[in-house]
Amino acid sequence: MSSPTVLTSDEIKTLSAKTLDARSLSYSPYSKFRVGAVLVAEDGTYIEGANVENASYGACICAEQTAIVKAVTTGHKHFKAIGVASSSGTYTSPCGICRQVLREFAPNIAIYMFAEDGKFVMEPLTAMLPRSFGPEDLDVVRE
Repeated sequence: MSSPTVLTSDEIKTLSAKTLDARSLSYSPYSKFRVGAVLVAEDGTYIEGANVENASYGACICAEQTAIVKAVTTGHKHFKAIGVASSSGTYTSPCGICRQVLREFAPNIAIYMFAEDGKFVMEPLTAMLPRSFGPEDLDVVRE
């Protein structure tokens, strides 16, 4: 598998600002844990997402999933990076379900986790979800 796309410093600054701003889109009246996520499509389009909570906690959706759903339903299925930021003030990584959702469309995506001050750590999805299961694994299903 190839290495994830590394963004330029200008792209990282833009992604940081958009990701930190995306937290304001969060609907999180229960946990108060606001999360914003911004996907960078291969064509350079930025797609924002935020977590949306529900009184029935199982019906909540994470910011990364919101961004993926918005992206796919607007015709984007190839991504080079995603930014994630929360109201915690420090780095927040995607949860396990979000990692699997990202894997469906971008098995090699670069994940930029931003702190409140704009500092970041980047980790490829392959490091966060080793030996992952993906669409190609279904090609070997036997009847």
